[in-house]
Amino acid sequence: MQALYFTAHGGVEGLEFGTRPDPHPARDEVLVRLRAAALNHLDLFVLRGIPGLELALPHIGGADGAGEIVAVGEDVRVWKIGDEVVFNPGLWCGECEYCRRGDESLCVRFGLLGEHAPGTFAELVAVKAEALSRKPSHLSWEEAAAFPLTFLTAWRMLVTRARLQAGESVLVHGIGGGVALAALAIATRIGARVIVTSGDERKLERARVLGAAETIDYRAADVAREVRRLTGKRGVDVVVETAGEATWMASLKSAAKGGRIVTCGATTGPNPAEELRLVFWNQLSILGSTMGSRADWSGMVEAVERWELRPVIDSTLPLSDGRDGYARMARGEQLGKIVLKVDAS
Repeated sequence: MQALYFTAHGGVEGLEFGTRPDPHPARDEVLVRLRAAALNHLDLFVLRGIPGLELALPHIGGADGAGEIVAVGEDVRVWKIGDEVVFNPGLWCGECEYCRRGDESLCVRFGLLGEHAPGTFAELVAVKAEALSRKPSHLSWEEAAAFPLTFLTAWRMLVTRARLQAGESVLVHGIGGGVALAALAIATRIGARVIVTSGDERKLERARVLGAAETIDYRAADVAREVRRLTGKRGVDVVVETAGEATWMASLKSAAKGGRIVTCGATTGPNPAEELRLVFWNQLSILGSTMGSRADWSGMVEAVERWELRPVIDSTLPLSDGRDGYARMARGEQLGKIVLKVDAS
């Protein structure tokens, strides 16, 4: 099969497009011929090298994808060749205490396609049958490939962990990234008032079109002070945190008394300045979140289908030009997901 891969950690110049061995499905897996795959910031981190993560090189990145089943393992009964599918990118053991209670994203051996196993930047990928869902009928192949990781992450953050309710207020930092845009879509559909930030007026303008109630240019204003002004000095009920060091103090200062700050990442650094007095005096809840359980996945996919939610697509490139997609993401130019089309022939 043809694939986008790297043989050593480093920059985007190390990515290669060429032939790799075809994967073969295990007894409980299916083989999917991909029609499209999508980039996430995770792919940059894996390419550069994550401390403590040792990969068998060459390595194929990519967590997100959608395609058609072309082979099934011996124990697979529900799925058949020709089915059009999307899949949960998470990897879990199914045996530990967390998996047994249905909290697969807490699995002691939890991992991700494209990070801990060969991923979707290829013509073929093998995935567990229990990770599959049917491709939402209203989505194109490009859209279907673009929503799984970010929408699942945002769903668990807002619905499962923060328990967001209609009428509440939400602050989303850094609109333009996949999780931030998914959070905007989910929160507005729930009925929350969403405030978003960016340093790019083009992204703020698009966010207003997508349903943001207010926008803040963090290059021109103090985010926490502006949030307080917009909420009558109250603050927001929920803060969606993905950046870490650059935004953490603003998140603490923007949360209302009894507010919830839910975090899934640290793209600007993992060691932010802290102010514990804000946490205990305002009785804030700090909630960690990673990906989602199988129940989260099912609920999210059902909501995407029922509400006809669509991911925002920044650009589409052929898989062979995937290096350009990595480079665009590294420069922070994207507004939405960068999708790589896989030649169905």
